[in-house]
Formats: sequence, C-alpha cells, structure tokens
Amino acid sequence: MMTHRIGYLIGSLSQDSINRVLSKALVRLAPPSLELSEISIRDLPLYNRDDEMDPVPAVTEFKRAVEKSEGLLLISPEYNRSIPAPLKNAIDWGSRPWGHNSFARKPTGIIGASPGAIGTAVMQSSMRSVLSFLNAPQLNAPEAYISFKPEVFGADGEVKDADTEKFLEHYMSEYAAFIERVLSLTAPGHVGDTA
Repeated sequence: MMTHRIGYLIGSLSQDSINRVLSKALVRLAPPSLELSEISIRDLPLYNRDDEMDPVPAVTEFKRAVEKSEGLLLISPEYNRSIPAPLKNAIDWGSRPWGHNSFARKPTGIIGASPGAIGTAVMQSSMRSVLSFLNAPQLNAPEAYISFKPEVFGADGEVKDADTEKFLEHYMSEYAAFIERVLSLTAPGHVGDTA
C-alpha cells in the first residue's frame, strides 16, 4: 500500500484550540495510507506583496512544506462567519507570487469544529471558493461540520462517542480515497507554472 504525505493546517493559533484537539483525533483515526504532519502557520508575517520576491524564511519554509505534501487537510474554526485571518494569511502567502501557487492541484479536505450547532459551515463555504480559485481539488462529500463537545474529545485524540468516532473515521477514509483518485488523474504542468 502506498503512503501519502498529507500536511494539515490548523486555522487557530491557540495552543488549546478545539480544532487542535480535533486534529489529534483525525490523525489517530486516519487510515495507514495517510502520513499526516502539521504545517505550522504561526510564524508567518502578514502578507505584503512588497515582500513576495524576497520573503522571510518562515514563508519559504511554509511554501516548501505545502509543496512537499501530496494533499492538504484544513482543520479550522470559523471567525465572524468566515476564514480565520491566520489561515487566510497563510493561503495568501502560499499562492504567491503569480505562477508559484503552492496549492495548485493539491487534493484538499476541509473540516472544522465549533461550540455552536453549525460547526464552521460558513467558513467552509468561504474556503471552498478560495480553494476553487487556487485550483486545489476538494473533497465535497461527506461534509464535516463538527459541533464540539468537550466530554467527547480527549486531549490525546481519543473520541469517547462511538457515533462521532465512526463519522470521523469515515471522513478520513473518504479523504484517503479522494487523494488516490485525484493523484491518479493529476499530471504535471499548469498554465503559469515556471518550474
């Protein structure tokens, strides 16, 4: 069985983010074909077009990590009915300069947890629009809007509710199958690529 390197981005900078807790559950429940590692967005400066051609090392390292990943999983809260600023900032850096879009053709999955009932649905809708523009194929189903209950998720990635665990395991299995489908169809070369 082939193993795929999957980078995951957590949309919150908080160390005790519920989406960081969710990420641990997803890593634990992922099938063996996925090797997941976090791509940190913590040290990225605010995006500035003036710095595109001579970015700080944190930007270069971030773009390199995205490019080395065979797929990307975005695990994020919803801020003010949209994408959290740190995550949008990371996406802006990763997509620039023109012709060097690190996200192009990377199969993506979007999932997020919220204390509220709609579980990041509006953020995910906004994110789908951004990823479509970046030519990043998306797993569209199953959708995963997680209403976070502290009693269900252990800090180590344990999920204490059987139905929630089954759903998250199913989501990760579907994402793994999506990765296989996209990578089997994706060929190098894209208008605007210089490498």
